[in-house]
Amino acid sequence: MTDMKDLFQTADWKQEKHVPVLQAPAKVKKGEAVNVTVTVGKEIPHPNTTAHHISWISVLFHPAGEKFPIEIGRTEFSAHGASTTGADTSTVYTQYETHLSFKTEKPGTLVASSYCNIHGLWQGSHSIEVG
Repeated sequence: MTDMKDLFQTADWKQEKHVPVLQAPAKVKKGEAVNVTVTVGKEIPHPNTTAHHISWISVLFHPAGEKFPIEIGRTEFSAHGASTTGADTSTVYTQYETHLSFKTEKPGTLVASSYCNIHGLWQGSHSIEVG
């Protein structure tokens, strides 16, 4: 049986176009809003075609000392150039970027995952201190 953790790939986002890149503060005050931006293809653009695209980004926060993470949000990307006249004939393409905001009283780790329809599941993370 395969474990979920074995299905996710990671790499340096500066060299790999599939890794979700989290932009968030390293430290926040207790109860302060944490603004998070997640992108895929930050340094190396990921294709956005009908045949090869990112389908979604999901963001979780795992508070320190707790067993389970909390899902903060999920964004689906639906426009990849397809239209009624065929693949890659539209002029509408979604950007692989999502913006979320949440509050926490505990430090923890943000974990973002993304799904490429050709290359599978990818993940990135970012630690947040609370002071």
